[in-house]
Amino acid sequence: MIKKEIKTFDDYMSDEERVSSSEKEQILFEASLIGKMIAAREKSGLSQRELARLSGVKQPAIARMENMRATPQIDTLLKVLNPLGYTIEIVPLKKGLQGFEML
Repeated sequence: MIKKEIKTFDDYMSDEERVSSSEKEQILFEASLIGKMIAAREKSGLSQRELARLSGVKQPAIARMENMRATPQIDTLLKVLNPLGYTIEIVPLKKGLQGFEML
């Protein structure tokens, strides 16, 4: 079977032979989470280097998280979010939704 040519990220994400619906939900959740972390850092006016100094997480690790080259462990994410004034919370899914909720 010949696979469809992938030209964009959207092409990749919409190809169900390459990305299952659960994988797609996880990728979108991680992208949303990291996007919010970046927005919080930028809103605080901090560089990655400054956030590294405040959080104790090395700047290259923060860069890998922000570029989605690494998925952070929960403790690392908490260390990065704390100086930004944020934390992680477990909340119920909206009624009728399956998988991850995009907040």
